[in-house]
Amino acid sequence: MSFTKDISRRSFGFGLAAFGLVACSNVTQANQGSVPAAKAGLPPDLRPTANTGYDAWVASFQKRARDQGISDATMRAGFRGAGYLPGVIKRDRNQTEFKRTLEDYLSIAVSDERVSKGRAAYQRHQATLKSLEAKYGVDASIITAIWGLESFYGERRGDVPVISATSTLAYDGRRGAFFEKQLIAALKILQNGDISASKMTGSWAGAMGHTQFIPTSYQAFAVDFTGDGRRDIWSEDPADALASTAAYLARNGWSRGQSWGREVTGAAAAGALQPQPGGPSFAVTGNFRAIKRYNNSDAYAIGVGHLADRIAGGAPLRGKFPPDANGLTKDDRVELQKRLTAKGFDTDGADGVLGPKSQAAISAYQASIGQPTTGVPSLEMLLALK
Repeated sequence: MSFTKDISRRSFGFGLAAFGLVACSNVTQANQGSVPAAKAGLPPDLRPTANTGYDAWVASFQKRARDQGISDATMRAGFRGAGYLPGVIKRDRNQTEFKRTLEDYLSIAVSDERVSKGRAAYQRHQATLKSLEAKYGVDASIITAIWGLESFYGERRGDVPVISATSTLAYDGRRGAFFEKQLIAALKILQNGDISASKMTGSWAGAMGHTQFIPTSYQAFAVDFTGDGRRDIWSEDPADALASTAAYLARNGWSRGQSWGREVTGAAAAGALQPQPGGPSFAVTGNFRAIKRYNNSDAYAIGVGHLADRIAGGAPLRGKFPPDANGLTKDDRVELQKRLTAKGFDTDGADGVLGPKSQAAISAYQASIGQPTTGVPSLEMLLALK
């Protein structure tokens, strides 16, 4: 998934979407050193690669970092084992927006699996979540829903070293000033002792922890809820990360006791938000706008709100979505995926969202019967697959 992000908080791309000085100078030697054991499972393009341009950039960065209070000891620790990651640039360049309808987005964001896992996570951490609700005024189910959308309740936190990711993007220059600011913030986090460099991991673009904070937002909003002296949003215990999210929302306009909004029908839908023509409408509140401060997307905020409602025991949306541009309803698309898979054309599940894997399966099917390989489904195809 790819959704527009509020870059004041975190990285770009969802979901849905994330190294070496010897006496602060000999970068190339460190680049060719061993990758920390925790990163051994990363794909080759997300491991440090020799790059003389990057090395020179890091050498020039040292003075700017010192001027902002970063010690030589912190830089040595931060860049040890770090380096240029070509896969970060590749991912940054390939961020073409994949436009999803609200129906597709909600099929992923509020899937049955995400709802069931969310209810289980809520029960496991209910004491913490209720404490946060009492302290910050943010509904426990909203905090849980953001956790679910950002990292699938901690299962997908990202394991790319943040110093490598942010320094690679700062060197690249396309958004160099922004990512140099994130790199400085990341080094300050290390200097403060909240986390070690080897454990400071996240997305390819530097978003970190259970609820995916970028370093500058971590500095501004992260909370030591457990009282151990560290704001540890990376820990297996999500308490600090969940508290940081609650603090973020509370300081960005969340109103205690107010819902995010609700689905409306009939006369009540006049003037309401309707992101997908012909689909459900929503009456939203100021808390909806607070969620958008976390991610500046109507679809994301509706996803968080509706997932929170479902986690709390609420029902699915009542409103129906219209057929897509190919004349297929969601039920049709689910059935198409099932039939293609049964014929040996794997769609990687049947959720009604025809993403790249489903499009490839459609193309393969079309090729198998001598049709042009467009990857575009149709009602005729659905019927032919019986």
